[in-house]
Amino acid sequence: MGRITASRKSLVPDPVYDSLLASKFINCLMHDGKKSTGQRIFYRALDLVKEKIKDAEPIEVFTQAVGNVKPEVEVRSKRVGGAAYQVPMQVNRNRQQSLAIRWILLAVREKKGRPMHEKLAEELVAAYNREGTAVSRRENVHRMAEANRAFAHFAW
Repeated sequence: MGRITASRKSLVPDPVYDSLLASKFINCLMHDGKKSTGQRIFYRALDLVKEKIKDAEPIEVFTQAVGNVKPEVEVRSKRVGGAAYQVPMQVNRNRQQSLAIRWILLAVREKKGRPMHEKLAEELVAAYNREGTAVSRRENVHRMAEANRAFAHFAW
């Protein structure tokens, strides 16, 4: 008998916009395995984005919003001789995307009192305009990296 090997499933683009990034975002948005609910929230949010920003395609607003939240550098703790230093390091492309998605969703989930698709649309428009909670988190991370630039020689 041949051995059966488990291969990692590849990500399938989302059905409406044929975008891998949108599919990844929906998967992160999804709760308790309810993908249809995640898709409904995401697509309703993009419909609201279309109403708020008339001159751009909603999927391009979404892509640009995620791009505006992606961090270039981050700080990581490095222990050297009994002291822990915050060392600034470059962030690879996959981690940039993961952090951007995570930060947008955290910003949306922190807001209370309105339907999820409305909060998501508002945060995406804010990120598109380089404003909002997720972008301010990115700016804080960049500020921390800049402040600890003196320890960059500890990077591994």
